[in-house]
Amino acid sequence: MKNAAFILALFCAASVQAQNPPTAKPPASNPPTLEKPQMAEPVPEDQKADATAGKVKKPVAPVAEGKIVEEIIARVNNEIITISEFEKAKTSAAEDAQQECGGRCTPEQLHVAVEDRQKFALRDLIDQSLLSQRGKDMGVSVETEIVKQLDQIRIQNHLKDMDELEKAVTSQQMNWDDFKNNMRNKLLTQHVIGKEVGSHITVGNEEAKKYYEEHKNEFQRPEQVALRAIEIKTEGKKDTEIPDLKKKADALLQRVKDGEDFGQLAKRFSGGSTADQGGYLGTYKHGELSKELEDLVFKMNKNGLTDVIDTKQGFLILQVLERYEEGIQPFDKVEEEIKDHLYRQRMEPALREYLKTLREQSYVVVKPGYQEMAGGGNSEIEEVSVTPEATKEKKSHKKYLLFGKRTGGK
Repeated sequence: MKNAAFILALFCAASVQAQNPPTAKPPASNPPTLEKPQMAEPVPEDQKADATAGKVKKPVAPVAEGKIVEEIIARVNNEIITISEFEKAKTSAAEDAQQECGGRCTPEQLHVAVEDRQKFALRDLIDQSLLSQRGKDMGVSVETEIVKQLDQIRIQNHLKDMDELEKAVTSQQMNWDDFKNNMRNKLLTQHVIGKEVGSHITVGNEEAKKYYEEHKNEFQRPEQVALRAIEIKTEGKKDTEIPDLKKKADALLQRVKDGEDFGQLAKRFSGGSTADQGGYLGTYKHGELSKELEDLVFKMNKNGLTDVIDTKQGFLILQVLERYEEGIQPFDKVEEEIKDHLYRQRMEPALREYLKTLREQSYVVVKPGYQEMAGGGNSEIEEVSVTPEATKEKKSHKKYLLFGKRTGGK
């Protein structure tokens, strides 16, 4: 089964929490709020203007006939998904596919990857809405985490304060409130997946060992090192600033030597593109690094640190996160990799089943023509003109009066 991009991202975010579940049982699973959308009711007859009683009827503002302000293509409980949000999601899906290919795909492969991701763009928007609403129903608060993440982004972009960060966000044609709300929804969905799905998935040592014994040949590898980095950028800096940046790098190296976590320091202070991942760069074999770096890191053991390295881009500190000798890797070297693999295998169907249950417990309606892309809906929405006459005529079906917000029309 093809996976939506955002769900795969949430798998990763939830995996650590799920593999180390809290000892307390997760909260009882209460269905999400089922309140139906509030619709304007027709004006009752007894409230209409009565000329004989001296009541004056208020004038109705003229409207532009037939103009659609924003087309709604789905409603999830009291939240709506518009066509513009759907188009943005498709654009984002295409960008994700291009980034994942990293220039290694043929044009045909890239085309297939983009189509594959865009196919589930609407389904993902609905799923994310369901999950974030569920988080709110559970009383999950992520405001402290939002502040921390915003501060990390500020530090990584070398911005003085939150005002500068807000200006930087708006300069990229992004709304500041939308930026924070997207972050809030992502954090809420991570919490929900971790508590309601991931916490019920466990992979024991015996199971991991069994998998290892049955798939030993999969762990035949050349000599490799897994690296992470803290980068202090000097590009574009004045010569007078370089000594202070060097001092900053030296101080960070000393903090790691004194026992602070390398990954956490990387998240807070690294200017590299992998800061969000704790500075994780990946796994390298001989010939994939510059000779200078290769000569350094392949002589080091696990958790070994380089000194501060002066490069053209800035100051660099590397740590050997793991070291793999040539041949079939011993179980202890690949244990976490195996557990993560087995966890992901179980998470995929478990999450889809959980989302199916959320849909069944929720009020999800999708516009005709979009249902296949939405993964199905509880019911279809009729596109109607929202005039007083239509509203009165369709009163018994008012939950369907959702699309083509019109200021007039027949």
